[in-house]
Amino acid sequence: MTPQPSVLDLDLARVRRRCLDFAELGKPRVVVMILITTAVGFYLGSEGAPDYLRLLPTLLGTGLAAAGTLALNQYMERDIDAKMRRTRLRPLPDGRLHPVEALLFGATTTLAGLLYLALAVNTLSAGVTAFTAVSYLVLYTPLKRKTPLCSIVGAVPGALPPVTGWAAARAGFGVEAWILFAILFLWQLPHSLAIARLYRDDYASAGVRLLPVVEPDSKSTGRQVVTNCLALVVVGLMPTLVGLTGPVYFVVALVLGLTYLGYGVAFSVSPSLPSARQLLFASLLYLPVLLIVMAFDKLPPGGVLW
Repeated sequence: MTPQPSVLDLDLARVRRRCLDFAELGKPRVVVMILITTAVGFYLGSEGAPDYLRLLPTLLGTGLAAAGTLALNQYMERDIDAKMRRTRLRPLPDGRLHPVEALLFGATTTLAGLLYLALAVNTLSAGVTAFTAVSYLVLYTPLKRKTPLCSIVGAVPGALPPVTGWAAARAGFGVEAWILFAILFLWQLPHSLAIARLYRDDYASAGVRLLPVVEPDSKSTGRQVVTNCLALVVVGLMPTLVGLTGPVYFVVALVLGLTYLGYGVAFSVSPSLPSARQLLFASLLYLPVLLIVMAFDKLPPGGVLW
């Protein structure tokens, strides 16, 4: 006779399922990438040895605010998610969580992260994070239904985490922080356009007006990809030119940038699904390698080229 699960086992399974659903609202993989870029910004912005006792609350506050913002995004886009194959099994469109639960979870988590940053780190890092959340939710999210320019707008909050890290470390900004922002901004556009091309039909069915949806021939998409990859080759070298990193980073950034550009050109010539996947893979390789080498080859304060 097969033993039946106890009431306690069933209750524990339901609790575990709900916890996993709330965690899914916060998109843990995206949060991890945000925290990595924040940590790199903090490390590069630190004068001398990094203050790890400040880094930990920086990451905790940023992580909470990021998870809450992403949960609010899912709350706002639950109708879109229900129409797309790749997102229809998320907790809200699948009915596993009630929208009010997602709203309360997202708002509470976001506010908790911002308040913690302000009290445990500094108000500047909290301010940058608050702007990130507001621009993502108030500008980028609704624009996705209206104009392909949403990708450019969305790249702004996506590029701000290293600035948050820098602000947390120095309680101020510098040209180096904005170079980090520019690198992340330019990297995101080919990355996001490759994803948009891969899931063009899904986005079209949900009424999301990304560039590959609005212009199915992808000519404009290809031009945008090449333009941003080309700009990234130049901007990616600037950390060395301003004395933030050394020659090892310069060489690696040049090789990575030209490789990324090569895949961008290949996509522009033939904007097919295989070339979009290759471009996406190149983008996923470019950023972590660049950030690792950037941190490894950081120059001491007052460092000079070569």
